[in-house]
Amino acid sequence: MSNKIINIARNEEHDHASCIEDAILKAELVCKNNNLRFTKIRKKVLQLIWSSHKPIGAYEILDSLRAEKIKAEPPTVYRALSFLIDARLVHRLDSLNAFVGCVDPENTHQGQFFICQDCSNVSEFNDHEISDLVESKMKNNGFSATHQILEVTGHCNNCR
Repeated sequence: MSNKIINIARNEEHDHASCIEDAILKAELVCKNNNLRFTKIRKKVLQLIWSSHKPIGAYEILDSLRAEKIKAEPPTVYRALSFLIDARLVHRLDSLNAFVGCVDPENTHQGQFFICQDCSNVSEFNDHEISDLVESKMKNNGFSATHQILEVTGHCNNCR
């Protein structure tokens, strides 16, 4: 992924079908290349995450599954989310306690996001200079990160 911003959120008229299809194809490839099982429930959870391009919470996912008559309980959703995070197919936005699809799951990168406080628009970006600076500061301070994500909240162009 280059140092450019990649918008995850789109306008309401955007057809999400191609985004979902692309995300599923990438997920199948990632899972195949890493000998991971991409089960029906994991696939469905990923589809739900990509269905609106807005961050979605675990209980929203659970409600959507149940609305589609899929029997699921919270542990099922959390296990699927854990798998998708570990496979680098989704990111967890800590400040929102919600999840978004990863636009570049084939490449290892730290999540860097702009999050609009008003419309929940999320833009993922990967700036190597920021990543390198954080890695350097951690090394200089003898710190080892178990989880690293950068979330910048503010107002997008549409809400300013």
